[in-house]
Amino acid sequence: MTDPAEAAPRIAVLVPCHNEEVAIGRVVAGFRAALPGAVVHVYDNNSTDGTAAAARAAGAVVRREPLQGKGNVVRRMLADIEADVFVLVDGDDTYDAAAAPEMVRLLVEDRLDMVTGVRVTAAPQEGAHAAAYRPGHVLGNRVLTGLVASVFGDRISDMLSGYRVFSRRFAKSFPALAEGFETETEFTVHALELRLPVGEVATAYRERPPGSMSKLSTFRDGWRILRTIGGLVKRERPLAFFSVIALSLVVIGVLLFLPVLGTWLATGLVPRMPTLMAVIGLWILASLSLACGLILDTVTRGRREMKRLAYLAVAPRGP
Repeated sequence: MTDPAEAAPRIAVLVPCHNEEVAIGRVVAGFRAALPGAVVHVYDNNSTDGTAAAARAAGAVVRREPLQGKGNVVRRMLADIEADVFVLVDGDDTYDAAAAPEMVRLLVEDRLDMVTGVRVTAAPQEGAHAAAYRPGHVLGNRVLTGLVASVFGDRISDMLSGYRVFSRRFAKSFPALAEGFETETEFTVHALELRLPVGEVATAYRERPPGSMSKLSTFRDGWRILRTIGGLVKRERPLAFFSVIALSLVVIGVLLFLPVLGTWLATGLVPRMPTLMAVIGLWILASLSLACGLILDTVTRGRREMKRLAYLAVAPRGP
């Protein structure tokens, strides 16, 4: 008899979708071919075209999520679906399904919790897919990824990739608080903050098929992701966050205090009393900011322990 621990893992392909009638059939067909034993789940997020019908015709299990936003769809998917391995991919046919078997293999054999598909495109002079990953998006991704790496650790090189493979442990312990495209940032920070084992696989990244329109707004979603990073830093690194604020207030106070001090040393008088009061106020605020950081750092440590326990409460696959 086959040892259950050595049986092939149950694989679920998760595809969040909004108005992807043109592309979704190819995505479903590609992943059914690349991962023959997997079940492809498409969650339609209020599409106004034939996305659901096209996905169903291609052989996917189709469900609906009425709360608008990719983060809302991902939250619902991870809660609803049971599997040993979860493959998350966008429904716009820009990611290469052929990379999925290698990503799954790496996750299972190395007992990882997350494998990220690192996007690779042809150079502008080498092919038609060069425009898939626009220079502005490349620059933004590098800046945001570098910002997260400087705070949480430099182990993921494409933080905003929408192509991921997760273990069941990761999927069922991930808090999933984001509403939109910032969910990829949450994946990355969650893995880095808990020091989970992660890996990467390079994968081709191509243009959308003709007739398919991107829902990503460079500046609006970039701002939302930047705001999410700031919120995560405040939540996960409160001592560092509030210490920077405290230091800034102290420095401003010192710069305002120096002229007052110079006048007092020269004349023995303090004619700039409002300035002196402002300095004292700034230093009081700096003290309060530092105190908040110290208190919240203790709270964050407790939250991190609870997240770790929630992760460990999910049984790993295999011995």
